[in-house]
Amino acid sequence: MYLEADNRPWGRWEEYLNEPGYRVKRIIVHPGERLSLQKHEHRDEHWVIVQGEGQFTLDDDVTPIAAGDRLHIPREGVHRIENDGDEPLVFIETQLGVCREDDIMRLEDDYGRG
Repeated sequence: MYLEADNRPWGRWEEYLNEPGYRVKRIIVHPGERLSLQKHEHRDEHWVIVQGEGQFTLDDDVTPIAAGDRLHIPREGVHRIENDGDEPLVFIETQLGVCREDDIMRLEDDYGRG
């Protein structure tokens, strides 16, 4: 069972572990939706795609992704994930460092969030 969860305009996240120095979430992105273009000052992230397909942006590179792919997002890396498939895009996110929800600097957002 998860510790905390939140529905977002693009889908949902569920938190499974939150320990000093690391945090683990499952993130579900609905078809046709994408997360904000963002970066983090205090953490790195590792993502494992477990279902679906889409596009992953890291800095100036955009690459297709699918189940089984592993992605590393370094601290300050500008990133986004988009579900351009027909089923939910699901990935497991492991955060390393100072893991707080307020460590999200949104650079672009389809839903008007700052």
